[in-house]
Amino acid sequence: MSVTFRAAVLHELNRPLSIETVEAPPLAAGQLLVKLAYSGVCHSQVMEARGGRGPDRYLPHMLGHEGSGVVVEIGGGVTKVKRGDRVILGWIKGQGADTQGVRYASGERVINAGAVTTFNEYAVVAENRVTPLPAGLPMDVAVLFGCALPVGAGIVINIAKPQPGATLAIFGLGGIGLAALMACKLFACNQVIAVDVEAAKLKMATELGATTVIDASRIDPVEEIRRLTGGLGVDYAIESAGLTRVIEQAFDATRRFGGLCVFASHPRSGEKIALDPFELICGKRILGTWGGDSKPERDIELLAGLYRDGKLPLDAMFTRRYKLDEINEALDDLEHRRSVRPLIEIDPSLR
Repeated sequence: MSVTFRAAVLHELNRPLSIETVEAPPLAAGQLLVKLAYSGVCHSQVMEARGGRGPDRYLPHMLGHEGSGVVVEIGGGVTKVKRGDRVILGWIKGQGADTQGVRYASGERVINAGAVTTFNEYAVVAENRVTPLPAGLPMDVAVLFGCALPVGAGIVINIAKPQPGATLAIFGLGGIGLAALMACKLFACNQVIAVDVEAAKLKMATELGATTVIDASRIDPVEEIRRLTGGLGVDYAIESAGLTRVIEQAFDATRRFGGLCVFASHPRSGEKIALDPFELICGKRILGTWGGDSKPERDIELLAGLYRDGKLPLDAMFTRRYKLDEINEALDDLEHRRSVRPLIEIDPSLR
């Protein structure tokens, strides 16, 4: 099945993405063709487009790693889904074939892509990057299940697992941070402290259950957290701001003798964090996580049930919706903190 469609393509770092027509290759074994309904936008795409990951040897290429859509065609050996199924697309590997990247055609040029892209009207996707859409989950909200939710909520549910009465701080209230905050409501935490520099996000955090918010542009968040916890620091600190200094702050705000700092952010390539080793031998722990330790087949259905029960008010994350032609504006808004999680409407008619 030959399909041509519009896609956002990155040709040069620090330059706008180009909307152009590309042609999908024939499906290989383990691949499927999906017609996209919606895509989310993650800071990872800002990093890619703005050169934050260093030199890019795959240019030109397509972007996007969380979305929703409908399966149009399946390749040989695909058993996880069938034609007509509604699916979530995400970067975290699940069950099924793990195929190589895809090479699309745009005239005489080759456009590279990984195992999943979502800034496009159609996508050739590896079987292990899709999960059947759970019943009762809207197609727009579903994009959050491709990245923000399994990472943010996964940190709390799969890694921290806070005990009753625990204290917890979240540094950075983007999609991952807000997802983590929502997941905290599933546990009997004594304090849930939200840290950011944007008043609108701090207001949202209060509405979503934070017991205290800290504007880090006004006061030192580490000193304030120590004051709030009797000088001890929090049991758990979660960092998702994407800045090395904030990872360091989150670690400093974690208590000694068993406290855990978990970070999921991706600072610019080449940057390093500096930690006091004495704090480590005093029992503080720091841990990075790959996707919140989530397993799509297990965790997406669990999180969908929490959404259906009203325990995850995910709609609050979408502060603005964009068309595919507005992808560069969406990236700019996310980079400059004018949007929590941009939602790209590719074909909202898909249900």
